[in-house]
Amino acid sequence: MSKQETPVDNAALCCSPVMREPLTADQSAELARVFKAIGEPVRLRLLSLIASHAGGEACVCDLTGAFELSGPTISHHLKVLREAGVIEGERRGTWIYYRVRPETLRAVSSALVPADAGTVTA
Repeated sequence: MSKQETPVDNAALCCSPVMREPLTADQSAELARVFKAIGEPVRLRLLSLIASHAGGEACVCDLTGAFELSGPTISHHLKVLREAGVIEGERRGTWIYYRVRPETLRAVSSALVPADAGTVTA
């Protein structure tokens, strides 16, 4: 997989009943890319820090102090999350502010919901 690939096309994921019918090859590839991105502990923690930060966005300067990792390593992890379509960033002056892309999290969540969710069985 190329590092130059575009972010996940979440429109295709959010509208299909993923657990009610088999995944297509494209859906599987897109979901796997997101799961792979958030399946690493540092990236999962970064995602959590961004999502729980006041206002729903966090400056990279607020994130680096939470880890005993170098700035370039944190930047790499943020880049992986961004390329997978999990977060997006906006440059403001010398800093980049990141926020979670809720449509991606909805797509991932819907993939994990069983087909009979909400149905009560006796």
